Amino acid sequence: MKPSIHPKYVATTYKCACGAEFEFGSTLGGVIKLDVCSNCHPIYTGKEKLMDTAGRIERFKKKYQKVEAT
Repeated sequence: MKPSIHPKYVATTYKCACGAEFEFGSTLGGVIKLDVCSNCHPIYTGKEKLMDTAGRIERFKKKYQKVEAT
């Protein structure tokens, strides 16, 4: 590697809106504010809600259930 062309790798703090803080190494440095993190995102917390309009999920499962059976 060539000397003095690479950015500095420093500790960076990431702060979420839920109050969680994480510290990682990054070339950005300072404090970065996040809207969601793994502590408050519905997919990671298990509070995900599926919007089923007009029975689309049931139709999808019914359609591909036939494929799995064969």
